[in-house]
Amino acid sequence: MKHPVPLIAIAALLSLSACGKSEPEVVGGPADPMADQIANAAPIELPPPVKASKQYRCKDNSLIFVDFLADDKTANLRTEKNGAPTKLTAAEAGGALKADGGFEVSGSGDQVSITVPGKGAQSCKA
Repeated sequence: MKHPVPLIAIAALLSLSACGKSEPEVVGGPADPMADQIANAAPIELPPPVKASKQYRCKDNSLIFVDFLADDKTANLRTEKNGAPTKLTAAEAGGALKADGGFEVSGSGDQVSITVPGKGAQSCKA
């Protein structure tokens, strides 16, 4: 009884030996062209986390939403619950938070003074 298995194995070995690759296979593609720029880049500073989010009712019965950040020098103010935030900053921690256009928040507790463009400063409570 003849076995065809040895003949098939020999044929497979001969076909593989005919490939004859002389160069190694490159995996992962070329080197990163920006590797030097990334290595020499300045470290990235993440923004501070939200310390407190407050919703204030002001004297004119409007609602203002303020997110106070943990650095005590930055806050985000929104005039609508899902509106675009306005970034407010202070020169030093605990100071009045201001932005271009006339936005200002003085204080950070449950009672603050808020100025929004088109309205004067008004007292607001959380």
